[in-house]
Amino acid sequence: MKTRSKIRIPMPARYVINLALVVGFYFLLTGLISSGIITNYWTGILITVGINIILAVSLNIATGYLGQLPLGHAGFMAVGAYAGGIFMKATPAAALLKEGNTAALIPYILAAIVISAVVAGIFGVIIGIPALRLRGDYLAIITLGFGEIIRVVLTNIDSVLGFDFTYGAAGLKRIPKFASVTLVFICVVLACFFIHTMMKSKHGRAILSIRDNEIASESVGVNTTYYKTMAFVFSAMLAGIAGCLYAGYLGSLYPSTFKFMKSIEILVIVVLGGMGSMLGSIVSATVLTVLPELLRSVADYRMVAYSLALVVMMIFRPKGLFGSYDFSMSRVLEKALNFVFRPELRKGKEEADNEQN
Repeated sequence: MKTRSKIRIPMPARYVINLALVVGFYFLLTGLISSGIITNYWTGILITVGINIILAVSLNIATGYLGQLPLGHAGFMAVGAYAGGIFMKATPAAALLKEGNTAALIPYILAAIVISAVVAGIFGVIIGIPALRLRGDYLAIITLGFGEIIRVVLTNIDSVLGFDFTYGAAGLKRIPKFASVTLVFICVVLACFFIHTMMKSKHGRAILSIRDNEIASESVGVNTTYYKTMAFVFSAMLAGIAGCLYAGYLGSLYPSTFKFMKSIEILVIVVLGGMGSMLGSIVSATVLTVLPELLRSVADYRMVAYSLALVVMMIFRPKGLFGSYDFSMSRVLEKALNFVFRPELRKGKEEADNEQN
């Protein structure tokens, strides 16, 4: 008897399924918030989780997919935050927020996000072209230095210009608080979608080939300089968007927030989740943002417990929570459909497993 082929879900249907799940999760989340089950305090935590997810998945492009070790991600976040914050302060966004005129506010928010992404991308090009000629520890050191230069410039540029621009160490304040759960959720979904789409394209395969063996990639015609710069700039642009949302959530910015330890925190999230795993970055960003809040009842030992959890994780799971695995709902559905409607395939697999044993 001829064995029937496995059930495959066509690509358009996969996108429809994923879209339906995302929309369903959004309505569930907003329903819990509107009903008061998720309080205003935890709503703010959710916004922070979303911002950290964007930072983590963007850094994962450079570390997990490209195989480099940049430590200046906080610098790109700072550039995007200040670009978006300064722009929003110059617009009538504050008055529109006070009036509750959300429709008129949307163009300004979109413009702020685009400006933050473009400015961070420009800095990514400026830093990436010379820095990506180096590898390993050297790349980490030079990107760390660039990140600190950005912070120092933000602190002292007003004295050079002769007028208030970033307001130095005093901080950029009274930024309209435009970030909401809906806006952050949309940005997280779009960031993950664009990263997934890029990595499934020929550009993503070129980036992965550079990670696996840069010399072999170059020998078969992959323009390694172009693809390394492209991945680095895309990562910087997403960090700039996260910075813009951060500015719109807090309403004030201080250069001291973007020290090199901020870059280390983002890197810890990526490493803990698994380098090269988008799902790992999402789960890790969520856990490492929520965990300190849950441990506030033991405030004196909170950071000890947090650090101990990281150490234990690295001992027993050095590749991170998910390694390089990425979850696919379509793949899970295909396995379930084949399990139910293709029992002969299941039987064949069981016989093969028995032969191996």
